[in-house]
Amino acid sequence: MAKKSISGRQLRKMVTDFAEQQQNNTFNYHQVSAALGLKAPAQQRSVALCLAELAFDGDIVEVSPGKYKAIVRTTEATGTFVRRSNGKNSVITDEDGETIQVAERNSLHAFNGDKVRVSIAARRKGAEPEAEVVEIIESTEQTFIGTLQVDRHFAYLLTDSKFLATDIFIPKAKLKGGQTGDKAVVKITDWPADAKNPRGEVIDILGKTGENDAEIHGILAEFGLPYKYPETVEKAADKITAGITDEEVARRIDMRGIPTFTIDPRDAKDFDDALSIRRLPNGNYEIGVHIADVTHYVRPGSIIDKEAEKRATSVYLVDRVVPMLPEHLCNGICSLRPDEDKLTFSCIFEMDENAKVLKSQIARTVTRSIRRFAYEEAQEVIETGKGDLADEILTLDRLAKILRKDRYDNGSVEFDRAEVRFDIDETGHPIGVFFKESKDANKLIEEFMLLANRTVAEFIGRPQGRKKPKAFVYRVHDMPDPGKLADLSSLAKTFGYKVRPTGSTKDVNRSINRMLADVKGKGEENFLSTIAIRSMAKAVYQTDNIGHYGLAFDYYTHFTSPIRRFPDMMVHRLLERYLGGGRSVNIEKLAEQCKHSSDMEQLASNAERASIKYKQVEYMNDHLGEIYSGVISGVTEWGLYVELDDNKCEGLVPVRDLADDYYDFDEKNFCLTGRRHNTRYRLGDPVKVQVARANLDKKQLDFALVDEEGRPRSARTDNKGENIGAKEALRRQGTKKPKSRRHDSRRSGKKGK
Repeated sequence: MAKKSISGRQLRKMVTDFAEQQQNNTFNYHQVSAALGLKAPAQQRSVALCLAELAFDGDIVEVSPGKYKAIVRTTEATGTFVRRSNGKNSVITDEDGETIQVAERNSLHAFNGDKVRVSIAARRKGAEPEAEVVEIIESTEQTFIGTLQVDRHFAYLLTDSKFLATDIFIPKAKLKGGQTGDKAVVKITDWPADAKNPRGEVIDILGKTGENDAEIHGILAEFGLPYKYPETVEKAADKITAGITDEEVARRIDMRGIPTFTIDPRDAKDFDDALSIRRLPNGNYEIGVHIADVTHYVRPGSIIDKEAEKRATSVYLVDRVVPMLPEHLCNGICSLRPDEDKLTFSCIFEMDENAKVLKSQIARTVTRSIRRFAYEEAQEVIETGKGDLADEILTLDRLAKILRKDRYDNGSVEFDRAEVRFDIDETGHPIGVFFKESKDANKLIEEFMLLANRTVAEFIGRPQGRKKPKAFVYRVHDMPDPGKLADLSSLAKTFGYKVRPTGSTKDVNRSINRMLADVKGKGEENFLSTIAIRSMAKAVYQTDNIGHYGLAFDYYTHFTSPIRRFPDMMVHRLLERYLGGGRSVNIEKLAEQCKHSSDMEQLASNAERASIKYKQVEYMNDHLGEIYSGVISGVTEWGLYVELDDNKCEGLVPVRDLADDYYDFDEKNFCLTGRRHNTRYRLGDPVKVQVARANLDKKQLDFALVDEEGRPRSARTDNKGENIGAKEALRRQGTKKPKSRRHDSRRSGKKGK
C-alpha cells in the first residue's frame, strides 16, 4: 500500500470491503491494518476508529471489545443464555460468540447457562440487535443460595443472586425443616410460563443467616463447590497406611541423609514440597526439589481419586481450607512433616556457583525433613545470616536470586502485589487486616518450584531425536490481546513511560517490567499496574503446549502441589508411565480433564475472592462513617470502585451519588467525566471516601466521596454554601438536562462488577 495519505471516506470503503469478504470470520484492527498494508501507528489508530464508527452505525457488529464481524443475515441461531438480575439478559451465539440482548418477556424463562435456540430480530441501524428464545434445547440444573422466609400459607427464598431477579416460591412440604432466617440451598423445580416466580425445593440448610459457617458454606455452594467431605471417602482414606517398607525404599533413591527442610506459611498443615542441598566433591551443589508422592497412595479410579478429580483443587478461603484430598492424606500421610520418613517424587539438580543446571534427574525418592520453617523464620535467617540451616538457606537464596534475574532478563513479567489477609476471632469475625508480602524466602521457594515444573515439562515436551512428544498436561499462558497491549502502551505514554505493544515476548515483557519498576511509589502506580495485569490472558491447563507467556517459558507444567491440585497428580501419573517406557495416553480424555481442572480453578478463585469480599464488608461494617484515603480501582458506567490504602477493602461510589454533574463513562480511558464542569475520575486517582453502607447479604460496600476536610463532594453548593442537587444547579445556570445515549448519573446505577 502506498504511503500517501488516505481520506476518511476512502478508508471507510476499504475497511467495509474487507469486512464483507470475511463472511463469518471475526477480525480486529491489527488484522485489518495488516490486510490493508497500513503499518504506521497513526494509520492503525484510524482503522481502529473506523471499525468503532462502523459498529456504531450498524454496518458491522462488535461481538466483543475490539473484535468485529460482518452482519449476519440469518434469523435463527443457537447459543448459551445469560440471565442477569438487572433484566439485561442475553444469548452468546455458538457460531461466532456474538452477544445479543434478550428482553425478559422474550426469554421463555430460560436460566443462566441454558442452551437455547433464538430468533434474531431484523437489525435496526444504530441499535443493538435483539433476540427471542424460541426453544430451550438443554436446561442446566439451577441452585440458589439465600434466606428462607416461611409464612403461614407459603414460603419463599430471598436470594441476592446476580442471575435471578425474583424470589423462589417453595411448597411447605419441600422446606426440609427450614425456618425463617435459615441460610438455604434451593433447587429450581419449575417455572410455569404464566408465573412471575420460579418454584423450588430446599436441598440443604446451611445454618442461620449471618453465622460465619453458614455464610462461608453459602459462598462455596454459590459457586457449585463442595462444603463438606463425603464420609465414605474419608473412611477409605483412613484405611491407608504410610507403607514405607524396606521393599518400597529399595525401589527408590534414599535421600534421608541429606539436609532437607520445608518452608511454608505459618498456619499451613499440608506440606507439598521440601528442599534439600549438599555440596558435591566436585564443588557443585546437588539440590533436590522433593514433592509429596500422592499418587503412590491414591490409585486411579478409586473412590478417593474420583472425588479428587471432581474437586480438582483445594479451595483457600479467608478462614479455612476446603481440601481436595481427605485430611488423613493431605495433612497426614502425604504431608512432608518434620522428623518423618516420606515417599516423594523429586527433581534433583546439579548446579554450579552461577546457578547453571549441569544435570537433572526426575526420580521417586524417600526423604526426611529435619526442620519445618515458616516463611517468617526463613526470612529472618536470610536477613541476619543466623539460625538453623543458615548455610543451606543462604546458599539457596543466592542461587534463587540468580535464577530470578535470568528469568526476568529472558522476558518473564514481574507482578508483585500484596495479598490481603484478616485476623479472625474465635467466632470468625474479622478484627484486623494485614498484608501478605512476597519476600526473599517466598521467592526462594518460588524459583525452585518454577525450575522443577519447567524441567518436568521439558522432559516430556522436548523429546530426544525425531520422537513425537507424548500426551501431557501443560500449564499454558497465551499472549496478551494485541488491542489491550496497544491500550496499555498508549496510556503509559501519557505518563511518560514506554511500553512496547509489539515485538518479541522478551522485548515486550522487558518494557512492561521497566514500566512497573519505574512507577513504584508514584501516583500512577496503581493505575498502570492494574491496566498491565488486565492486559494479560488467564493461565490454563491444556494438552496443546503454546508456552507460558508471563513466565517466558517454552515449556511449563504443574508438578509441585499434588496435595492441593489434581493436574499435578495427573502429571505425576504421566511421569511414572513414561519413565517406565509406557505409551502415550488418550489425549482426548486428558484434554477433558485439563478443561475441568481449569474451570474448577476459576470457580475456586471466584469463591476465594467472594470470601475476602464478605470479610471486607463485615470488617468495614464496624467502621461505618469513618473516612479513609484510597485509589480508584475500577471505573464503570454505574460508578467508581475505590480501594482503601489502609486495608485494601474495596467499595463502590455509585454514579447516582455523584449529583454535582452528569457523568459520561469513557471505557477506553477508564474514567468518568462530568459534562459541564469536566471533573474527571480516572482509574488510579487518589481520593478520600467515607464508609456509607455495608450490605452483608450482597457483599457490597458503598462509599461516599469527601474532600480533604471530610465534607461530601457528591453535591454542589450554592453561593451561601448550601447543598443543591445537580438538576437545580443546572436550572440556576439556565441549562437544560443534556440529551445523550450515555449514563445519567442521577438514575439508579447497577451494582457489582
